Amino acid sequence: MQAQIDWYATHGRLAEAPAEQVAPLRRRLLRLSTRITRDPYGKQVTDGPVARMELKEQAWGAADTHRRAS
Repeated sequence: MQAQIDWYATHGRLAEAPAEQVAPLRRRLLRLSTRITRDPYGKQVTDGPVARMELKEQAWGAADTHRRAS
């Protein structure tokens, strides 16, 4: 779940990043995306796409809570 939370945080920073920070943030998004899609949990469950959507929803809620606390 932490990788998905980090993905949302990085994506948010990318939206407002100055030009010199865009490339490093995009590389981070790619690394996080790879980590998320290759996670073994998604391959162990019967319905992988549903599990990934649940992960995204939980991570979005956690990331939103973190943003409000900051």
